[in-house]
Formats: sequence, structure tokens, C-alpha cells
Amino acid sequence: MKSRQLLNLWTEWLSTSETLLRALHEQTVAVTLRDVPRVEKLQPELDELMESIRTVDTLALAEAKRLAEELGAPLQSLRGLVSVLDKTEAAQVQLTANKVLSASQNIQDVVHKNRKLFESEMTYINGTLTLIAKAAVIGKGPYRGRKSGSTSVLVDAAA
Repeated sequence: MKSRQLLNLWTEWLSTSETLLRALHEQTVAVTLRDVPRVEKLQPELDELMESIRTVDTLALAEAKRLAEELGAPLQSLRGLVSVLDKTEAAQVQLTANKVLSASQNIQDVVHKNRKLFESEMTYINGTLTLIAKAAVIGKGPYRGRKSGSTSVLVDAAA
């Protein structure tokens, strides 16, 4: 089987992507529950998994190009590679490639959703802080500044 190395790389990519997807879903839950320590704890794992995915992806791309050149594929693409493989192997390569594409789309969707959640939380925090700042300036409400009766005493003491 000529494409064994490529299929092995894609299988490794799929395995890592499943772990990454679980971690991303954990991040979604942590952000939704506003569990900051949990979000902070997950971030190094997410960074490591993303880097691992990128590394395997780069290796798989290099292997696919090498294989396409070796087999004399008319196009340096998946379609070109599949066209020069025997029928059974081509079907397996195409099936695995489709799984990788589907998994990558799922990861992108969850990353996008989590990004929106983070943006929403930041907007909420910004709005809350703005309200607190306005209330402190107005001088009415629980956050108003208190007048100190000792200011004149301090001025007299300094004189």
C-alpha cells in the first residue's frame, strides 16, 4: 500500500482532533459557567493539542506532496493523488480525507463558538464596569464617593 504513511498521519491527526474537540467542549462549559480557573487550566492543554495538530498536518501535507510526485499525479491535490492510486486504496484515502475535513470543520465551528462566548463575556464585563464607573461619578447609589469630614482638619493641621 503506497499511501500507508499518509493514512497513518491522518489517523494520528484524527485521534488528536478528538482529544482537542473534547477539550474545546470543556472550555465551552467553563466559559458558560464563568469558571475562570478551569478556563486557565485548560488553555495550556488546548495550546499543546493545537500545536500537535499543526505539526501532524504539516507532515501529512508533505507526505501527500511526496506521494503525488512519486506516483506522477497530474495535479498536486487530493483529487490528483486519488486518480493515480488503485481503486481500493483510492477509496480508503478519499474516505480518510473526508473524515479529516469533517473533523477540521467541527473544530473550527467550536473554536468560533468559544470565541463568540469570550467576546460576549468581555462585553458583559465592560458594560458592568461602565455602569459601576458612572454610578461612582454621579455620587448617588451604593458606589458613590463619601465626603470626608476630616479634609478641613488636615488642611488646618498643615497650616
